[in-house]
Amino acid sequence: MIEVKQLNKSFEDKQVLFDINLQFEQGKQNLIIGQSGSGKTVLLKCLVGLFTPDSGSIIFDGRNFTAMGLKEKKSIRAEIGMLFQGSALFDSMTVLDNVMFPLLMFSTLSKAEQIDRANFCIERVGLNDAHRKLPSEISGGMQKRAAIARAIALNPKYLFCDEPNSGLDPKTGVLIDHLIEEITYEFQITTIINTHDMNSVLEHGDNINFIYKGNLWWQGNKDEFLSTQNQELQEFIYATEVLKRLKPKG
Repeated sequence: MIEVKQLNKSFEDKQVLFDINLQFEQGKQNLIIGQSGSGKTVLLKCLVGLFTPDSGSIIFDGRNFTAMGLKEKKSIRAEIGMLFQGSALFDSMTVLDNVMFPLLMFSTLSKAEQIDRANFCIERVGLNDAHRKLPSEISGGMQKRAAIARAIALNPKYLFCDEPNSGLDPKTGVLIDHLIEEITYEFQITTIINTHDMNSVLEHGDNINFIYKGNLWWQGNKDEFLSTQNQELQEFIYATEVLKRLKPKG
């Protein structure tokens, strides 16, 4: 579990996050949603340590990340897997080498053990025949799978996903959603997903956190999402003409 308590963040004279209080539960898909500029990406970057909050606490299973020194923070970061929006694979490395990279950098495994672990992760995401291929030789969906394999290589307790469906066609996006769901439940990871994809929210939102103008404006789950009476969330949900047709009458 990750707890966020009274988190505030500003850049120069502009405050971006206001007293954010929330919990991300273990073994569940915890979604952060909101309009562009709402502060959801800033929140995600605070959680992984890329930004330092002005005040407040981020607590990883009872450990106050914001109060730690650099050495202690490094130990927490070793427990974090990150799936970047654009996959961020190294172009000159094979899929196997990409997945082995965090093991090489942060694990104490032998070379043979690193290869075994990387092969397990690659096969777990369904890339059985792609070990020796370069990112340019596989599809966008396969690149995303390879990035997921790399993200789980260190057997993380926490998995952060930034717009995991970005750049994918709807069918492939659904497959990636299901893969993240399977991995979350199978390995009991605390998964945090920053997304604007309505299918992801409706199908996989165990816990949904709506950020509006830097404030935590609504919390709920996928079963409560479409029936909300929160006006700002309704405007976000039914922003397109297609989704407006799904809006309940009355």
